[in-house]
Amino acid sequence: MPRSVPGRTLVAVRFVLGGASWFTPKFFIAATGLDPFANPQAAYFSRLFGVRDLALGIGLVATRGDARRLWWQLGIMCDLGDAAAGVLSARNGQLAPGRRTWNGLLAYAGVVGASLGAAALVDGDV
Repeated sequence: MPRSVPGRTLVAVRFVLGGASWFTPKFFIAATGLDPFANPQAAYFSRLFGVRDLALGIGLVATRGDARRLWWQLGIMCDLGDAAAGVLSARNGQLAPGRRTWNGLLAYAGVVGASLGAAALVDGDV
């Protein structure tokens, strides 16, 4: 289990968000400001996100040393990819219309996750 505050925080967030998006995809999608009823197939993609976050969390809890360092790096890569996807989707009008601030928060969530992962690495949480 990670020892640093950023590490423990990120693991908790991965389990909470991963579990919510896997087990309650419509609720999770609605909570992010999107409309799960306009696109019922979105639940499938919610579960893809969920299993990814759960796997990243399990990888951090179950490893130490170089293996955990790799899990931190993979998580940072995924979180930066989430941030980029949020920026591109907001720019292309593919997120909730009229909710500019909320759409920006979706992109920033990836930046926060990557920052927590980087902070855990800097703290030597391996």
